[in-house]
Amino acid sequence: MDNASQQGKSGAAGAQSVDRALWLLSAIARAGGSAVPINALVDQSGLSRPTVRRMLLALIRAGLVEQDEGSRTYGLGAESYVIGLMANRRFNLLDLAIDSLVALSRDSEDTSFLSIRRGSHSICLHREDGPFPIRTQALQAGQMHPLGVGAGAMAILAALSDVEAEDIIADNMQVLASGYSGYTPDLLKVHMRETRERGWSVNPGLYLPNSWALGIALIAPGGQPIGALSIAAIETRMQPERQLEIAALLSREKHTIEKKLNRKLDFNSPSTA
Repeated sequence: MDNASQQGKSGAAGAQSVDRALWLLSAIARAGGSAVPINALVDQSGLSRPTVRRMLLALIRAGLVEQDEGSRTYGLGAESYVIGLMANRRFNLLDLAIDSLVALSRDSEDTSFLSIRRGSHSICLHREDGPFPIRTQALQAGQMHPLGVGAGAMAILAALSDVEAEDIIADNMQVLASGYSGYTPDLLKVHMRETRERGWSVNPGLYLPNSWALGIALIAPGGQPIGALSIAAIETRMQPERQLEIAALLSREKHTIEKKLNRKLDFNSPSTA
């Protein structure tokens, strides 16, 4: 075997190791601060226990993961916190979006939400109630759902590439089967296709009966979806004609926030002059 072939195989193996380690880091992060035993990581990843342990040791050396000496479980390390702070400082999405959320709830009179992507899930960052007296309780700030479950989570899923979206649906199959009986992989794929065709998602009361929602993805300057805006209301306020009005409001605020993201990134970038 020549040197070029050896280097190619070595590079592929190295990239695979990085992918596996980052997947484990995301799996620990998705636990939301709860301790994660190694057996759970082995089951979720499909990797052997020695491989998972080796990757975890590398993450521990980097300060990204810590192991509890008593329970021998794993959690995020201090360096992960620092990276999170830096990412938040770079985008600070809630600060950039709060005016838009207020405007959405004012103009629609219903409840608006900001969600962000965390691996194969979405997390609700903020809920802004509108003045309409009947409100949906389907989503609260801090709640996490698999991508595709709910309007905002579906908008994020549909904005990903086919390959990444398929991988996420496959990763979440067990979670969907155990906790989200209204959702199947086939249904998610249908909704994903419809969302791409429309440019915005519709959740027709799948998660909570009589609670409908529309969502639209927020795209970072690099082209990846980082979150979503959504508006939820009771079914009678989500008839087809009004859906178009809600979608127009979401599209308006999506462009407003994405412009702010671009300006913030330009401001924070080092000058090349």
